[in-house]
Amino acid sequence: MVFEKIKNIIVEQLNIEEEGLTLETSFEELGVDSLDLFQIVIEIEEEFNLQIEDAESIKTIGDAVKFVENNIEE
Repeated sequence: MVFEKIKNIIVEQLNIEEEGLTLETSFEELGVDSLDLFQIVIEIEEEFNLQIEDAESIKTIGDAVKFVENNIEE
C-alpha cells in the first residue's frame, strides 16, 4: 500500500515514531525543512520509480500518496 510505504520512508528519514501519522499530517507539523523534504522526495522517487517535479506542492502525507497513486505505472 502506497500510504504504508510513504509512511515508512518518513519514519526512517526523520527518525520519528509512525504513531499518529495520517494522510492529513503536514510536513510542516513534522518540522520538515527543505533538506528533509528533498530527502523524502528522493526516497519516494526511488521506491516508486517516478519523478516528482514540483516537490513544494506536496504539503501533507496525503499529497504524497495522491501524487504517487496518480503517477505510478500499474
